[in-house]
Amino acid sequence: MAAMTQGRPLLNRRLAEFGTTIFAEMSALAVRTGSINLGQGFPDTDGPEEIREAAVRALRDGHGNQYPPGPGIPELRTAIADHQQRFRGLAFDPDTEVLVTAGATEAIAAAMLALLEPGDEVIAFEPYYDSYAACIAMAGGVRVPLTLRAPDFRPDLDALRDAVTPRTRLLLLNSPHNPTGMVLTREELSAIAALAVEHDLLVVTDEVYEHLVFEGEHIPLASLPGMRDRTVSISSAGKTFSYTGWKVGWVTAAAPLVAAVRTAKQFLTYVSAGPFQYAIAEALRLPDSYFDSLRTDLRRKRDLLGDGLRAAGFEVHQPQGTYFITTDITPFGEKDAYAFCRALPERCGVVAIPNSVFYDDPDAGRSQVRFTFCKRDDVLHDAVGRLRRLAP
Repeated sequence: MAAMTQGRPLLNRRLAEFGTTIFAEMSALAVRTGSINLGQGFPDTDGPEEIREAAVRALRDGHGNQYPPGPGIPELRTAIADHQQRFRGLAFDPDTEVLVTAGATEAIAAAMLALLEPGDEVIAFEPYYDSYAACIAMAGGVRVPLTLRAPDFRPDLDALRDAVTPRTRLLLLNSPHNPTGMVLTREELSAIAALAVEHDLLVVTDEVYEHLVFEGEHIPLASLPGMRDRTVSISSAGKTFSYTGWKVGWVTAAAPLVAAVRTAKQFLTYVSAGPFQYAIAEALRLPDSYFDSLRTDLRRKRDLLGDGLRAAGFEVHQPQGTYFITTDITPFGEKDAYAFCRALPERCGVVAIPNSVFYDDPDAGRSQVRFTFCKRDDVLHDAVGRLRRLAP
């Protein structure tokens, strides 16, 4: 017990910097002011009706109402493996190379806890999803940011190579990238793969927006030479099927890596989302037309909101993927995105997220604001109308 308590002050110090997430803060602000919430990335409509009915059927039939198997129900693990083969050309054994998690967030946490030793360095693109920094800290790792810069947010591959040290253990990648919407090209991925092989690095890839690519294509890093046995690929159902509250995610990787991640995961949630696992197993088998229409619909919504933001006076950085748009507020004569977002509800009744919270160096994203477009058309039209109040 003494050894455990001695470690707590360090962990507390590591986590104290995070506090309440920006998403909770801004969502509460939206409720308090009655504003349109274009901050947190959750849809305002449910996904396919047949998938919701599949969950209801599972509940009624008693499937998943008690603890499901620790790695996930066999039906879902098989569906995940089939999805990887169908869309990515990757073969995984559903019994040993697939793990179901409580969303992608738990998968990232379990991967960091399983694969890092205290003091190991993790290179991650910044701006990064806020759980990355917290998960690295909980594992005792040291995050090393590689800054993506406007307007195109491409990774500086020379800077990436220079960032690798003898203490580098792992690369944490996110493509399509939240919040910038950047999608890594085959050339960039090939250079990253070569670097990982050269330095014998592990790679964890967050691919939750894999079906939301509007320009370019999603290429899984695990498909490149030398990468299958060193890559932990993470995805989830929330973004693809618009049931974010179900929290069904997964890991695919070589068996030794999955075994390591599963060892950590079993002491986090152990299991979760029993009946929903059956529903997502059916969702992953939806026809190609579903995935195509989802992408087409969100591309249209991206353009609707993007045009409205430009008309309101924002500098808009067109995203290649995800359902977020990063903008710049300097055309308004302002530079502090956090202050801008705090005032935005009172100014026009819209809530957004300041990108500076996703950087280790807040100055790198000081004037950037992120909006989400995964909302109904009428909500986006209303938001665009309100944002016009900002126009000079």
